[in-house]
Amino acid sequence: MGKGRIEAFSDGVIAIIITIMVLELKVPHDATIEGLRPLLPVFVSYLLSFIYVGIYWNNHHHMFQAVKSVNGAVMWANLNLLFWLSLIPFVTGWMGENHFAQWPVICYGFVLIMCAVAYSILVQVLIRRHGEHSLLARALGNDFKGKVSVAIYVISVAVSFWQSWIAFALYVVVACIWFIPDRRIEKRIGSDELHEQS
Repeated sequence: MGKGRIEAFSDGVIAIIITIMVLELKVPHDATIEGLRPLLPVFVSYLLSFIYVGIYWNNHHHMFQAVKSVNGAVMWANLNLLFWLSLIPFVTGWMGENHFAQWPVICYGFVLIMCAVAYSILVQVLIRRHGEHSLLARALGNDFKGKVSVAIYVISVAVSFWQSWIAFALYVVVACIWFIPDRRIEKRIGSDELHEQS
């Protein structure tokens, strides 16, 4: 099967996720700058989540540039990823509204772990479909960044039981690690195109 519909559907779902998140930023009734102060935690959690969703969208786009087709297993693995991404607006709003309290931060971390695991499953299903020597498999290698990210998420959730602000800071660290788009696929595609032209 072609990959066009899965890419279009994923783009649409991710756009809706971002739209739902921004709706949590309620317009203050106070017309002074002080009226914005209560929104600061909500805005900070929105900003972090916007970056995370953007990272997933960016990497999802690059990943699907490296594959030629999909099957039923890929479609279900992609839906699994979209399911966990769709929970980000809920935990984002909960965390921001409660000023980064313990349980909202823990649940936020759990959702981030599940997003990372779901993304990894999608990668593995795509590699199984296209082969161990496929462009995607060669580009991603052992996915060290992905494994480190999951490890930091797990540490963050554990730390949340002691100090939720440290956990939140660790979520920011992972976002910084991934903020520059993953260029492994881009480089591999460029390298293969140059090799074909020569």
